[in-house]
Amino acid sequence: QVQLVESGGGLVQAGGSLRLSCAASGRTVSRYAMGWFRQAPGKEREFVATSSWSGGITYYADSVKGRFTISGDNAKNTVYLEMNSLKPEDTAVYYCAASLKYGSRWQNEYNYWGQGTQVTVSS
Repeated sequence: QVQLVESGGGLVQAGGSLRLSCAASGRTVSRYAMGWFRQAPGKEREFVATSSWSGGITYYADSVKGRFTISGDNAKNTVYLEMNSLKPEDTAVYYCAASLKYGSRWQNEYNYWGQGTQVTVSS
């Protein structure tokens, strides 16, 4: 069993930055790849980024590549999503998730989910 708790969301102006955190707990956390997804109002939840804890297997959605960075701190069992050059279209609830399948972009391959944190980017 893995528990995930996101934090760090908020309101930011376009062009600004935010860092989301996902605290993971559970005896088997290190076995899982970690991912970030987001869901904007009226839209389907979509993949944002995923990474192994070592950072060796990392993928990004095209829409965030070059602006967002996923990273992990093994000692703290925490995964981060550093978001720069934010745009109004980045407004969404951001979810942290854990998967036994490394490199996955597919929601149904993620076994555990956090409750989400709201990110709002004003124009």
